[in-house]
Parts: sequence; C-alpha cells; structure tokens
Amino acid sequence: MDEINNNDRLKEDMAHYRRVICYMEANVPIGVLCLPKPIEKALITDGCLRVYDLLNRDLGKVKGLGKRRIHLLTSRLDEFLSINI
Repeated sequence: MDEINNNDRLKEDMAHYRRVICYMEANVPIGVLCLPKPIEKALITDGCLRVYDLLNRDLGKVKGLGKRRIHLLTSRLDEFLSINI
C-alpha cells in the first residue's frame, strides 16, 4: 500500500515540478514570441508583459484580439512552450 502511495506522491511531485519549470521558463518578455506589433500592443495594454502572464489568461477578453490574432498568439505560445519544456 505504501508503494502505491509513494508512486502517486512521486507523480504529483513531478507534475508540480513541470508546472514550476514551465512558469520559470516563461518569465521572459512577450517580445520573444515575435508577435506583430498590434498583438503585442494589445497584450501590453491589457497588462501582459511577460510570457507567463499569458498562460492562464482568457485571451478572448483581451481588447484588440480577434480569432485570427488569438490563433497566431496561441501558435507562438505553443512553439515557445514546446521548445522550452
């Protein structure tokens, strides 16, 4: 029984570690995403200065971002996170 609990605990700890590392890697200016100026300006106006500011944000609520801009932004975020993880 202890072995199962230890394995579950290890899995939880590793998942937490991955989240922490993801946020640490995302502690960079949004400029690293190489976004078009209108998208970058909309994000900065909304208070998104660093990549980690975007991770849990509802991008649909950011003024100035439509479907196409959100798609481009999420594509760049996906690229950034897949390279850095």
